[in-house]
Amino acid sequence: MKTPIRVAVTGAAGQIGYSLLFRIASGAMFGPDQPVILQLIEAPIEKALKALEGVAMELDDCAFPLLKGIVQTADASIGFKDANWCLLVGAKPRGPGMERADLLKDNGKIFIGQGQIIDAVAAADARIAVVGNPANTNCMIAASQAKRLPAERFTAMVRLDQNRAQSQLAKKAGVDLTAVKDIFIYGNHSPTMFPAFAHATIGGQPATKVINDDPWLQGPFCETVGKRGAAIIAARGASSAASAANALVDHVRSLVTPGAIHSVAVKSQGLYGFDANVWAGMPVRTTTAGSYEVITGYAMDAFAQSKIAATNKELVEERAFVADMIA
Repeated sequence: MKTPIRVAVTGAAGQIGYSLLFRIASGAMFGPDQPVILQLIEAPIEKALKALEGVAMELDDCAFPLLKGIVQTADASIGFKDANWCLLVGAKPRGPGMERADLLKDNGKIFIGQGQIIDAVAAADARIAVVGNPANTNCMIAASQAKRLPAERFTAMVRLDQNRAQSQLAKKAGVDLTAVKDIFIYGNHSPTMFPAFAHATIGGQPATKVINDDPWLQGPFCETVGKRGAAIIAARGASSAASAANALVDHVRSLVTPGAIHSVAVKSQGLYGFDANVWAGMPVRTTTAGSYEVITGYAMDAFAQSKIAATNKELVEERAFVADMIA
């Protein structure tokens, strides 16, 4: 049997964490032959830690053959110790009357601390995946604190947007989900993100040929994908949890599967017109387990360029809000 890998998860007793942990322990994220040790981190609040205790009991009761240990802690230096993967799910939610700048600064303090601790105590091969919103900028903040781990190890999740876009295109075309390929997300994980439908194919044909409806693609399609999270909150009275957890499983699984092509938010390096210092969703190809390269060959028409400019503007503004924290 392989050596167990250590997977640290923040916000482990929250809604996303509850949907996520059993998937990891079952082998869905790292494969059916990869044992794991779960290192579960929660806020130092009695209610949260009690809930975490209950989650750990349930994990034990599932008798997962791949689960070789559970750590429960409110101390991030313990939770991230020797972790091979750090899944940053927990973040402060936006409250009533809270400005986006306030949310960014509050979460900035959290992700500065987590970035410092991960850099100090995580495994030499540690990879970091950020889910807690605003995910792109939280990822940038955490990466800014790293001196040992390189920036490319820090990724933010836009896979939920990719999954949503794939589903919407399949429904519109009346085809099986698996017929839709190469739908990539550019930019921020927010309503400004851009699902680049012109690159997608449906049954091997250009999506724009199968769905010959530019007004729908440029309007309702982009809007539905961008605002899907708000629609789910309106419908169920709570934010996306199971679908977010599933997307994180997909995000990591694709990053450990050589040859996989998928959407990930990474440091842009100025590609596709993004500011060089923001984390933006882009198409990547996994090269070796945990490593990737950005696919740079896609041409952008005027509509795509305008959408990328808008989402880049938001990312640059978010960076400006926290510039004094990461200088």
